Amino acid sequence: MTGFGRTALIGAGVAAALTAGTILVGCGSDDPSAGSPSADAAPRLSVVDSYIPLPASPNGMGAGYLTVRNEGGADELVKVSSPSAKSVTMHRSTERTMEEVESFTVPSGGELQLARGGNHLMIMGWEKAPAVGDQLELDLTFKKGGTVAVKVPVQPLTYRPGS
Repeated sequence: MTGFGRTALIGAGVAAALTAGTILVGCGSDDPSAGSPSADAAPRLSVVDSYIPLPASPNGMGAGYLTVRNEGGADELVKVSSPSAKSVTMHRSTERTMEEVESFTVPSGGELQLARGGNHLMIMGWEKAPAVGDQLELDLTFKKGGTVAVKVPVQPLTYRPGS
């Protein structure tokens, strides 16, 4: 092979290798969760937007709403309790019914929303009749993340977040 032919062949090989490298770099993931924490990472939990609408009857059953944000690995809310209520249970609402559940998933890099018409808490056996402006401590127990205590404000029955 002549010197020119050999140089051309080497040049073509280098060009092919560079093209393949460019294609591989361009084939990065379009998955938005690619930068998300792995499911095995430790959960990093915070609670926001919590409130309890004033129950319609004194010492009546109340509902609790909040959002659990998770900037770490997946977790599971497995128990909710309060030193000021006999019972706090977790519920899921469907179109026709409300059912008690054992746990709620808190996705990796996502959030668990407890909101009107969906997942929520039921609070029963208040230590004292709640009033607007009171705060009820809720202890949220997670499978991996331990217990997080939050003070949840009692709002008017018609309260809607963001309004």
